[in-house]
Amino acid sequence: MDELWAHLIKVQPDPSPWVVLGSALAALAIVSFRTPWHLSRGLITIAHEGGHALAALLTRRKLEGIRLHSDTSGVTLTRGRPNGPGMVLTALAGYVAPSLLGLAAAWLTEQGRITLLTWSVLLFLVCMLLLIRNVYGALILLATGGAVFALSMYAPGDVQQAVALVAVWFLLFGGVRPIVELQRKRRLRQARDSDADQLARLTILPGGFYVLFFLLVACASVVAGGYLMNPLT
Repeated sequence: MDELWAHLIKVQPDPSPWVVLGSALAALAIVSFRTPWHLSRGLITIAHEGGHALAALLTRRKLEGIRLHSDTSGVTLTRGRPNGPGMVLTALAGYVAPSLLGLAAAWLTEQGRITLLTWSVLLFLVCMLLLIRNVYGALILLATGGAVFALSMYAPGDVQQAVALVAVWFLLFGGVRPIVELQRKRRLRQARDSDADQLARLTILPGGFYVLFFLLVACASVVAGGYLMNPLT
């Protein structure tokens, strides 16, 4: 156990500024362009639904399962009071989860704890797999987990570091775009059951307030994560 723990918490050297900048640009390109975003958006959905699930567990709602769909949508099924703080926090957690996970990952990366970050992601995916309730969701989690495991076992340290940086930037940038897309759909009245509109029905505040809150958290996470990973600080 001591050897395993020492392996998990070992510190890697700081990446070069060019690696940090290149990883940020790569992640920004993935999020900005339609095709790569469509192919990778499911990873943001995993984080989104994981946020709902964690909030449900922390507020002692009964978590019945998670479904991930091929159109990159998802749903977390919980049971309990249809209103109250637990339901509000559960609905609130989804859109901010990718950004907050990205910020936590940025902190681990800044500390040089790439191995710990990789295995934390694996643990997160295993927990999600235990809660999944459809075949597609199980397949996408197994494929993602398999890729992360192969990276941690077989890739050189500098490759692991570069991929980790891209993944962290992707979570930070990828946490912003779904919120922008959400507001666009709300303007067209195509998202009547969105998290923001559910929160509006649960509280006295309008749905637009929650969209703004999601966006502020996401943008603040980008700024804070960028500051943490800036090799010149």
